[in-house]
Amino acid sequence: MADVTAPEIEQAYRDVRDDKSETNWLLLDYEDARSDKLVLTATGSGGLEELREQLDDSKASFAYARVQYSNDKESTREKFILVIWIGSGCKVMRKAKISVHTADVKQVLRVYSLEVPARDKDDLKEEPIVVKLRKAGGASYDGV
Repeated sequence: MADVTAPEIEQAYRDVRDDKSETNWLLLDYEDARSDKLVLTATGSGGLEELREQLDDSKASFAYARVQYSNDKESTREKFILVIWIGSGCKVMRKAKISVHTADVKQVLRVYSLEVPARDKDDLKEEPIVVKLRKAGGASYDGV
């Protein structure tokens, strides 16, 4: 089991979900190479582009982000995504534990519209994620 009990994780989650907060993403990493304890590594307000810069190819991490997009000229939507990052240089034993630890992370980062498994930073480009969010969101008036 992953230890996701640090109070700063819950507070960062609330900040990302809060419409009044500028924080729109958080990043969780393992405390060290052998630990199953997750710690809050970073938060930010620069969207997916800023989050991508924080990801380390040698690690497995979890991220949670608020994505804002327009459905049409009159409306914008905000949806949340859960990112399961497994960098190309991540150790085999860490990769093996990710699926079990993902269930523990989902107990804390509970509400999201889309789960994004990411192996490469390009997996977190905003446009393809917005397309998936529109499809998941139901009503689409522009044929997407």
